[in-house]
Amino acid sequence: MAQYAVIMLLAGIGIPILAALNAALGTRLGSPAAAATVLFIIAFGTAATVFALTGAHGLSKLSAAPKHLLLAGVLIAFYVLSITYIAPHFGIGNAVFFVLLGQLISAAAIDHFGLFGAQATALSLTRMGGIALMAAGVWLTQLA
Repeated sequence: MAQYAVIMLLAGIGIPILAALNAALGTRLGSPAAAATVLFIIAFGTAATVFALTGAHGLSKLSAAPKHLLLAGVLIAFYVLSITYIAPHFGIGNAVFFVLLGQLISAAAIDHFGLFGAQATALSLTRMGGIALMAAGVWLTQLA
């Protein structure tokens, strides 16, 4: 379990770095959409390499998967395009603050209702308080 926590911590560290790098690229290119396209080309190459190195299996089952699961691709494109466009105007910290706030709200709803096959975990008052405390902590980091 510790290795999962470390991997997710590293993924979390990477999100603001991704935002800053892609926002800078979008500014330099004069097009957030061009920067996002470059990011996805590199991401595709990386994912395809990992896919090939790990046995390249699973795509044969894609046609049987529920089509709504493919919306994840639209959501990641929305995130990358929005952060690439907004971060240079709003600040990386502010942009990531609202992303984190949205993640807390969405994660609580997904867990509470067991959406998309997630393990259901009721949104108790204690859990709600913890989420509010996390949100307050993230907000406090933005006070200057």
